[in-house]
Amino acid sequence: MPGALRQFAIQYPPLLERGMARALLRRFRAAPWGVGLVLLAPLVIAACSGDPYPQSTLHPTSDTGRAIDALYRQIFWWAVAVFVVVQTALIVTIIRFRNRPGAAEAKQIHGNTAVEIAWTLAPAAILVAIAIPTIKTIFQVAGDAPSGAVQIEVIGHQWWWEYRYPELGVVTANELHLPQGRPVALAISSADVIHSFWAPKLSGKRDAMPGRITRLVFTPDSVGTYLGQCAEFCGPSHANMRLRVMVDTPQAFDAWVAHQTAAPVAVDSAQAMILAGEAAFKKIRDPANHSCIVCHTMAGVSGGVAGPNLSHVGSRTTIASGLLPNDSAGVARWLRDPVAEKPGSLMPKIDLTDDEIAALVAYLQSRN
Repeated sequence: MPGALRQFAIQYPPLLERGMARALLRRFRAAPWGVGLVLLAPLVIAACSGDPYPQSTLHPTSDTGRAIDALYRQIFWWAVAVFVVVQTALIVTIIRFRNRPGAAEAKQIHGNTAVEIAWTLAPAAILVAIAIPTIKTIFQVAGDAPSGAVQIEVIGHQWWWEYRYPELGVVTANELHLPQGRPVALAISSADVIHSFWAPKLSGKRDAMPGRITRLVFTPDSVGTYLGQCAEFCGPSHANMRLRVMVDTPQAFDAWVAHQTAAPVAVDSAQAMILAGEAAFKKIRDPANHSCIVCHTMAGVSGGVAGPNLSHVGSRTTIASGLLPNDSAGVARWLRDPVAEKPGSLMPKIDLTDDEIAALVAYLQSRN
């Protein structure tokens, strides 16, 4: 095969002079492998997709997601129908009216009024057929939240997500918990630049803009963990601004809320290390005034709000917006050099000793 390709490349310029279409046809007839490659290409391309793909919109798991998916499928089949009709007409025209040796010169005509009216009205009818379900879906997904919906404030930060449940008294970060089968109403905004909240399997995108609230309402119908991320370029670590949506059974969600509103329980087996970590957490480091407590709040330990609330950080599965696993190695790696892990991170690198890092790891993981 490489030899045939090389020969084809050498003969390419003369082929242009004799007519590309005829030359390519002769080449395909002379090289059966070329035809095989063309036929095999769709199968190879199809094999590139996973099943199910973590952030695919083709496997919706909410009412809003299914409505959007149904609309896209309708538009897709309209597009297929138009493609088939146009390509069939094109192929028939090429074959029927092609130039033949000895044939008379084609007659020049002004046009065909009936055909021109038909190909003007047909697209208009198709656009109407697409517009009606589109408008219906827009009103469906942009409607008000029903009574009893879980109210959640989503705030985008560079580069992490903050979630507030005002009616439940819960504040958390990056991992959004939702109850299965119950409507949720997200009020989305930003603390700095424009972000975009997107969990593809659950619903469409909504921009998060400073000084403005955008809303997203849907009802998740399947228990599971669904990945998402910021879909609006927002700085050096835009690609690292990930999120996870955990859809729990109603009982599991109520248990999660109860756990989040209770005081964190420290692990007694390493009390000395935990106390050392709490001291390191509160320690102010001059002259830059760097300290964990300046930016983070911990239940029972008042602090700043520039960074994620860490009250129950030990119960989360990941840290740094899903960038690292929430285990001893992941937390230590993050504390050692946040900027190296997430370029442009607003959390500065603090010169922590190995003992301080070990103590902070024990303290943070005990807050579950």
